[in-house]
Amino acid sequence: MKRIAAAALAVLTFSAVAASAADSKAMNGWISDSMCGAKHAGSGSECVKKCVQGGMTPVFVDEGKKQVWTIDNPDSVKKYYGDHVAVKATADASKKSVHIDSIEAAK
Repeated sequence: MKRIAAAALAVLTFSAVAASAADSKAMNGWISDSMCGAKHAGSGSECVKKCVQGGMTPVFVDEGKKQVWTIDNPDSVKKYYGDHVAVKATADASKKSVHIDSIEAAK
C-alpha cells in the first residue's frame, strides 16, 4: 500500500513539473526599471542600473507589445540591466508578472 501511495505521489509530482515547464514560453525583450519601463527599451544600461541602485525594481519589457511585466525573481536578471534579452519565462497575466526560468543575451 505504501508503494502505491509513493508511486502515485511521484506521478503527481512529475505531472506538476511537466505542467509548469509547459507554461514557460520564450520571449524577447529588454530588462528595464519600474520607473522608466518601456522608455528605456534599447537605450542602454546606464540609466537602468542607476534607477535600480536607487530603489526601483527591474522589469521585463516585451519586445513585440512593449508591455511592462514585473519580475517575481529579480535576482535572475542582475547581469542584464538595460540589455536586449531572450528569456524563457512563466507569465501570470492576472498579476502582470513573469518568473524568469532562463535568460541570455538576445541574438
